[in-house]
Amino acid sequence: MSGTTRAEYCVIACAEAWRGGGEILASPMGVIPSAGARLARLTFSPDLLLTDGEALIVRPDGTTEGWLPYRQHLELVTGGRRHVMMGASQIDRYGNQNISCVGDWAKPVRQLLGVRGAPVNTLNNPTSYWIPRHSRRVFVAKVDMVCGVGYDRAAGARYHRIPRVVSDLGVFDFATPDRSMRLASLHPGVSVEQVREATGFDLAVADEVPYTREPTAAELRLIREVIDPDGARAREVPA
Repeated sequence: MSGTTRAEYCVIACAEAWRGGGEILASPMGVIPSAGARLARLTFSPDLLLTDGEALIVRPDGTTEGWLPYRQHLELVTGGRRHVMMGASQIDRYGNQNISCVGDWAKPVRQLLGVRGAPVNTLNNPTSYWIPRHSRRVFVAKVDMVCGVGYDRAAGARYHRIPRVVSDLGVFDFATPDRSMRLASLHPGVSVEQVREATGFDLAVADEVPYTREPTAAELRLIREVIDPDGARAREVPA
């Protein structure tokens, strides 16, 4: 098959967020996270639960697999058995996320989605983030409002965990002594200098940073022919 695109590396990086999770509920938000969750289910995480966003458990092709009553959904959400992958208008070095407003909360420059479910998500189950345009406007020294809770604010939260942040430049985690953000891998074609220039705070960076893993031939076929044959991934992350 032809060479892997940046969008396909992003799908792989998102899929890896659900590796080893077992029978948990996946809640991906966005084209590429959704493709990643479906790929994980079809390959290395066969017990992953996918939903239609309402009350049904679905298969990767969207057909109904079961019913998820609201009571059971809340049990999963509040008991650490869901892994969300949300977006972020802003995110800081400790994983605090903002999707509510830009500027001072009392008089914002721009109103965004609002806090929504971010506090509950981040305090009650693992939450990763997907950022399709890595820039200093998103990766900021301090978020204008905390919606998703980061490591410096989550003391005592039993299920709080931010497994990874995936952007169009690379993969990031918080595997550092102070739980600040670390560059875990670069997507092929991206340099450490490029990531640093696009980030509004100092990242933890090892002397040697690996590249995001290559997809297998079978994974590429699934992405291109089964999961996203119309190529919506390339509209979210152009080649």
